[in-house]
Amino acid sequence: MRSEDEKYIKAALELAKKAKGMTSPNPCVGAIVVKDGKVVGKGFHRFAGGPHAEIYALRQAGKKAKGATMYVSLEPCSHYGRTPPCTDTIIRSGIKRLVAAIKDPNPVNNGRGLRILRSHGIKTVVGFLETEACELNEDFIKYITNKLPFVTVKVAQSLDGKIATRTGDSKWITGGKAREFVHKLRSEHDAVMVGAGTILKDDPLLTARVRGTRVKQPLRIILAGRTKIPDKARIFNSKGGNVLIASTKDNSGRVDIRSLLRELAKREVTSVLIEGGGETVASALEAGLVDKVYFFIASKIIGGRKATTSVEGEGVEKAGKAIRLKKMSYRKIGDDLLIEGYVIN
Repeated sequence: MRSEDEKYIKAALELAKKAKGMTSPNPCVGAIVVKDGKVVGKGFHRFAGGPHAEIYALRQAGKKAKGATMYVSLEPCSHYGRTPPCTDTIIRSGIKRLVAAIKDPNPVNNGRGLRILRSHGIKTVVGFLETEACELNEDFIKYITNKLPFVTVKVAQSLDGKIATRTGDSKWITGGKAREFVHKLRSEHDAVMVGAGTILKDDPLLTARVRGTRVKQPLRIILAGRTKIPDKARIFNSKGGNVLIASTKDNSGRVDIRSLLRELAKREVTSVLIEGGGETVASALEAGLVDKVYFFIASKIIGGRKATTSVEGEGVEKAGKAIRLKKMSYRKIGDDLLIEGYVIN
């Protein structure tokens, strides 16, 4: 039975992934209804405020749901939010067994949904492919438990760590495939953040452009500090997500990123992708605010002691104090190497 349960939980996770970036501030969830060894219903949560995955699956299953097993990538909700509790519909459907990958980390649920189902005679099992399920909703989990967005840093650098030449030229360090990957990353985050220097030097759009796919455009955040951003900047004159300018009256000219993240969480921003430049990346890392990093490394050597590096700031005094990563992985994206990992804070 365990191998069959894992098989269908894996399928539910794959369904959930289809809406990555679209469901915030809700989690990504997939659901499958199985009866007599056959899938009779399936679905995934498509957008916040819309039906949950369980509802789609049960609608498709219809009367076949009676006596069937439901597989979900996350424990069904038991509270009123943007939609009614899924547990009520599951109970009425006649489902006799429910298998969940993980409990819902939301404090208002967190096992309550499973207890309610059990109290109505539905057998519940939880704990399949937990690592995969947690990684899929790592942004939601941090947001709902810590009241802070999940923060990811993306860097595109040369083999020797440069993100621009000594003259400031930065187009293009990495290749087309890497840039396509970054657009997908943007589409999966609620917000994209850059420093004022990046706007002034590169004049980016910071939009998510993914071929053949409908995406939710991220909020575009500029850490302006005390810098005036020109009205002619392309970010103000292009279609895309709203633009938020973070400024400060502090003499240092530096925006308190931690305070900004707290405010963003209050606005239901669950994930932020920091794209640069070197000072912005350094500030977030040094403050212990970064959860995950994506470093694209191009097969190029730029050189130059005055060329901008991917992580600026003061840096550590001793190598033993360097910021370390865990759960690292490596893969090729086109002609570039992508290194990703989680920051040990």
